[in-house]
Amino acid sequence: MPNSQCPIPKNRRLFLKSLGLSLLATQLPAAASLGDRPNTIAPPRLKVGDTVALISPASPVDAEDVEFAKQVLSKFGLKAKLGKHVLDEYGYLAGRDSDRAADVNAMFGDRSVRALLTMRGGWGCNRILPLLDYQLIRQNPKITIGFSDITALLLGIYARSGVITFHGPVGISSWNPFSTSYAQRILFQGQSATLRNPRQISVETIVPGKARGRLLGGNLSVIASMVGSDYLPDWNQAILFVEEVGEDVYRIDRMLTQLKLAGILDQLAGFIFTQCIDCTAEDDEDPSLTLPQVLQDLIKPLGIPAWYGSAIGHLRDNFTVPIGLEVEIDASRGIIRMLESATV
Repeated sequence: MPNSQCPIPKNRRLFLKSLGLSLLATQLPAAASLGDRPNTIAPPRLKVGDTVALISPASPVDAEDVEFAKQVLSKFGLKAKLGKHVLDEYGYLAGRDSDRAADVNAMFGDRSVRALLTMRGGWGCNRILPLLDYQLIRQNPKITIGFSDITALLLGIYARSGVITFHGPVGISSWNPFSTSYAQRILFQGQSATLRNPRQISVETIVPGKARGRLLGGNLSVIASMVGSDYLPDWNQAILFVEEVGEDVYRIDRMLTQLKLAGILDQLAGFIFTQCIDCTAEDDEDPSLTLPQVLQDLIKPLGIPAWYGSAIGHLRDNFTVPIGLEVEIDASRGIIRMLESATV
């Protein structure tokens, strides 16, 4: 949901003291390339000592947020470089569109920067998509990571440059051991990881089976808002994942129906509704469908492997998910298996 707040750890000092990150494994050799696929580019993996840019392409943050993100990067053995406008404010935006876009372009053009960590979601990434230099991005592929409203940036970069991006924690997220583990395995070690839910997240199968395809997706509201633009990728035989927070069920119905009417759902090889946090009927006294009913009505007739429940989205335990990578999904078990490395 574009206007949602990304979760902030309640006790940052305790978190930073208690978090233990094992960085020995990050010294593994670089993973193999993606092969002969000229339209897709895997960015270089991270290593200890690299510099990561902190940018605010959506809603504003404060100095305390930035300091927390810097300390998180330090725990990974990384250095931080602040975007010139990372602390700007312009209403509900983190500065003027031109300035937020300038920070993105500058960090892709900066040879000392190896990755871009977005500070938070909120709203604003759609507004800067026409201002980004996609040729520069393609010529300087780098890890870009975030979620929520950052969905627009991730999909736009992948669609227009072919560079794989990463749906995962933002700077102000709770970087707990589960989340950091997947970030390390995928961004540092170059593993072709298998994404399995923590025990507390159950799988509700809509259509059983397995499927293969490019993994694409993010926040449902953001994707729906981009329909008809030039910043969405080709959906043919893709695996679409969507997540939401704080939306009424009828709004979920409306947005999925929009994707259906736009012809997106009918092109897919597989579908995952990862999480819908605090998604209820608008008024308990009014009649409403349940979310499972909506998914049965709109997703089950597609006849493709599909399920509800994955550790992606507005929750503490958060996978790092590569946008544009070939994966295999198992809808009966709720597993996403990367078929190759997302970093080189």
